[in-house]
Amino acid sequence: MTEELFDVVDAKDEVIRVADRREVHDNKLFHRSAHILLYDDAGRLLVQRRGFDKECSPGLWDTSAGGHLSSGEDYETAAIRELAEELGVQSKRPIEFLFKLPADKNTGQEFVGVFSAATDEVPILQVSEVAAARWLEIDELKAWIKRD
Repeated sequence: MTEELFDVVDAKDEVIRVADRREVHDNKLFHRSAHILLYDDAGRLLVQRRGFDKECSPGLWDTSAGGHLSSGEDYETAAIRELAEELGVQSKRPIEFLFKLPADKNTGQEFVGVFSAATDEVPILQVSEVAAARWLEIDELKAWIKRD
């Protein structure tokens, strides 16, 4: 398996060097990830249950797709790649940048670029990454979050 290389960034999200995944995570270095909120034509949001063998938050419900930026990759390119890898879909419109979360203990020291996308395709889950997925109405998601 090829070693994953990430850009290590400073507090301003500027690249300072490259390191492998283990070094970045073991030393809690600032790095980057991208997450995508995928909607269908009815306005429902797809949420995924992370694989149970994932290093971080195994088995927990998460955004539609997401993952680390590879070294040299920008947020948008990573978002498009993760959408295709984890769900096997292409957005039917250009993905839209929504916001960026700062790197801190709550994000696992990751700056997180968050995007929105839309599809009319049926997702094909990458079983090594995604245990399950489901479409939720926004009100249903809000109630679920409040309840759990």
